[in-house]
Amino acid sequence: MHWDLPSPYIRKVTVGRQHVDGLCHANNAEYVQWCEATAWAHSAELGLDVTNYQDLDRGMAIRHGEYDYILAAREGDELVFGTWLTEVDGRLNMTRRFQVFRAADGALVLRARWRLVCIELSSGKPKRMPAIFKEIYSPAVIAPEAENNE
Repeated sequence: MHWDLPSPYIRKVTVGRQHVDGLCHANNAEYVQWCEATAWAHSAELGLDVTNYQDLDRGMAIRHGEYDYILAAREGDELVFGTWLTEVDGRLNMTRRFQVFRAADGALVLRARWRLVCIELSSGKPKRMPAIFKEIYSPAVIAPEAENNE
């Protein structure tokens, strides 16, 4: 596996029968959910989980998502998800990237990028990040200069 950026947070998923569609491959919508679960697991490992978000009445919501589906995955395939934070401006915005490989042969299956905005959960409106978001997320950022998209 050739990661685009160093030191990804890694989560593994096995494609089950329930994930496969009429085209005999993992449905594209499944990747969105798997990316979400991977992002939450990474955030929790860093020290912020959904309970913290609820207590703070703030959360990072996806405002734009890009998914590049490169290869199909099939039932039984083990997928390796890697994710990074690539930008935290400390005010409203954060960027997260993903890469997914098939474990058996190291083939690249998907690349994705999210642009997130901090919102007040009770209103859904954009609101400045609490200081704890910046304190926890900023040290985890992989600088854009580290990118290697060959």
